[in-house]
Amino acid sequence: MSPDAGTDADAVVAELSGLVFEVTGRLRAQFNAAAAELGLPPAQALVLTNLSGPAPMRQLADWLSCEPSNVTGIVDGLERRGLVTRRPTPGDRRVKHVVLTEAGEHKRGQLRSSTYALARTFFELPGPDQRHLRDLLARVLAGPPANTDAESA
Repeated sequence: MSPDAGTDADAVVAELSGLVFEVTGRLRAQFNAAAAELGLPPAQALVLTNLSGPAPMRQLADWLSCEPSNVTGIVDGLERRGLVTRRPTPGDRRVKHVVLTEAGEHKRGQLRSSTYALARTFFELPGPDQRHLRDLLARVLAGPPANTDAESA
């Protein structure tokens, strides 16, 4: 490997990182705008979008990357809007599951429809390019193969 190869690879990784952060920022801004149009704060919209079945409050905290105590306020807001309810877990009544109401399912559908429409315009690439980008991102998220160290040695 030439001495410049490491520097070139580092530059590419830095550029990739910057591009991914920029894409993420734009997608987040579009998501937040769609949520605002529906009268939802971003955190409530994230819970609504990710909640596909009964989920414990702890799981919501993990999705949001926040402390469980912060989730209480978010769920309180969704509950006041009639979008979710809290139900005790059958095996442990101390654990509450958050469940979408019918109105919550409707609002989630509206939010998803709006955000997907925005994403379609954002990722306006020919079909094969979209699939290739999807596959590459999936590989990145899956992590390096287990034998990566052996190959690079």
